[in-house]
Amino acid sequence: MHEKLDELRARLRDVTDLEMAGAVLGWDQQTYMPRGGAVARGRQMATLARIRHEKFTDPALGHLLDALAPYADTLGADSDDAALIRVTQRDYDRALRIPPTLLVAFYEHSASMYEAWVDARPTGDFRPLTDGFARTVDFSRQFAACAPSYDHIADPLIDAADYGMRAVDIQRIFGELRARLVPLVERVTAHERPDTRFLGRDYPAATQLALALQLGTQFGYDTQRGRQDLTHHPFATRFSNGDVRITTRVNPHDPTDALFSTLHECGHAMYEQGVAAHYDGTLLASGVSAGVHESQSRLWENLVGRSRAFCAYAFPQIQAAFPQQLAGVTAEQWYRAVNDVSRSLIRTDADELTYNLHVIIRFDLELALLDGSLAPRDLPDAWRARYQRDLGVASPDDKDGVLQDVHWYAGVVGGSFQGYTLGNILSAQFYNAAVQTHPQITTEVAHGEFGTLHGWLRENVYQHGRKYTPTELIARASGQPMTIEPYIAYLEAKYGELYPA
Repeated sequence: MHEKLDELRARLRDVTDLEMAGAVLGWDQQTYMPRGGAVARGRQMATLARIRHEKFTDPALGHLLDALAPYADTLGADSDDAALIRVTQRDYDRALRIPPTLLVAFYEHSASMYEAWVDARPTGDFRPLTDGFARTVDFSRQFAACAPSYDHIADPLIDAADYGMRAVDIQRIFGELRARLVPLVERVTAHERPDTRFLGRDYPAATQLALALQLGTQFGYDTQRGRQDLTHHPFATRFSNGDVRITTRVNPHDPTDALFSTLHECGHAMYEQGVAAHYDGTLLASGVSAGVHESQSRLWENLVGRSRAFCAYAFPQIQAAFPQQLAGVTAEQWYRAVNDVSRSLIRTDADELTYNLHVIIRFDLELALLDGSLAPRDLPDAWRARYQRDLGVASPDDKDGVLQDVHWYAGVVGGSFQGYTLGNILSAQFYNAAVQTHPQITTEVAHGEFGTLHGWLRENVYQHGRKYTPTELIARASGQPMTIEPYIAYLEAKYGELYPA
């Protein structure tokens, strides 16, 4: 069995090396690649995806898994070897159902759609993308149809991102959350807003980037195993345990854009850097789900980064970086400004209270696109109608409407967005569990000490990679299944104090 396990690991190293090489090409396309390379880049990424798929679906790997299955059953629930066999079998079964020709065609299409989105977004006009987007929806349906069964066509896409979850599960959670959020949003937005005018001054880009990374490294992001670059839509990406990169963007008239985007991506990257090093080169070496991954970015961005304790600690550094722009501004004014609540158009800029309403809109539209009740050409109108109904605002064009998020133009439609709100819910659940174990965490944050929190997350979440299912990991780390209650309690306490009834 040990020889067979060694062979399995050797085969998986080849598969993961090809996947990481594709990730390097994707990172380069979204950061440094000249525009003229788009067609060839799509072909290159498709070639790597095809070779990876061929290696991963090799019948010899299937025979190995068959031989190892009885051995895995003899191992304990905490066995790394059993987890590796189980996760590989699950991914292998899914990959077998996807035709290589579909995979290659999609990668080529996705690369060209990303470049088309880069061109279209500044114009604010979705129409040139209509036909290409319709093809993306069709590809997404084809991927979903590869599953042996499902209740809703979105289920296989959701399961691929958040294992074990279906559309009906997300709809139930979102329904419960929305019912609790909407009254809170109504009450808070009726208050007078804080003064945020100082955020609209000129903030040099280079200083913003340096400051954001400075604070991210204080959280625990290791720049010896990562780096920061600019892109259109921020993301983090892993090439190995020793190379986990982040990207961000800069708004010269709002320093919070680069700052909180960077802290957010540092949360993702710290998760990947914290995965057990001996998982590298296997399918265990990544975050367990979109929702758990997002819980880490939102925890560091919001529960820490937008907390009064962190603002008190970090503001002197922020003010020192921008002494003229923030002259006369206090840490308390900064805290209130970065927690301003308003009905806005942009998801990534949204405050904690309204953010989930943005996600729910996107999730509902994805379901409608996939089940055919919404035609791709009608998406911009449907988007504006939902924003008007749910948030009371509507974009005059598509730039800050249906074109604002890259996800549908660089991947499939379905499975992309629910993780953001699941992550918000879990961020409070994990943070609460950490504080219950280490009550001094809040005091430490106020003094710029993040090691206790980072250490708890590394021990209870990060190191495990994909060893456990999301459901198992959440219960092990927090002591209970996923629940919205800690998140609602956190929001009610924080915004009840900021905006008293």
